[in-house]
Amino acid sequence: MATSAPEPRTPRAQQIVEVALELLETQGHDALSMRRIADRIGIRAPSLYEHVPDKRALEAAIISVGFERLADAFEAATAQPGDPLDRTARVYRSFAAAHPHLYRLMTARELHRELLTPGVEDRAGRTLYEAAGRDADLARAAWAFAHGMTILELDNRFPAGADLDAAWERGLAAFRSQR
Repeated sequence: MATSAPEPRTPRAQQIVEVALELLETQGHDALSMRRIADRIGIRAPSLYEHVPDKRALEAAIISVGFERLADAFEAATAQPGDPLDRTARVYRSFAAAHPHLYRLMTARELHRELLTPGVEDRAGRTLYEAAGRDADLARAAWAFAHGMTILELDNRFPAGADLDAAWERGLAAFRSQR
């Protein structure tokens, strides 16, 4: 079934997204099945499709929630005194550590932007863009650094005893010098 731009979520669709997000967060992506979601809500799996067109649209709705939460955290952090690049990086890293399955869903595969809540990705990216001195290329490079560090940390790819805080600081210092 082809999907199109998202429509505002009905209360039932919102419930479906919340239950799916809870399953994702507690059990990982493999647990994210329409049957499990329906069982948790107490409806038959085919009934889900009256509220969510397909699994790809459901994942996009979950990703949209993730972007909303990340944007909220970025905005709150950068409203505080201090270097906005440092604050943004700290939030990014802690968000991924607190929500590893959601983070992976948000970043691991092709992003179907047409299915996202309109403006949510831009809102989440705006803070980093501002922190990078409104330099889009620097913001993209900083995001690539943060994502690389984050996913390697989540996957335990650094050697035991590696000082990841020092690695983050060294990388951020390089970006700070470019603003």
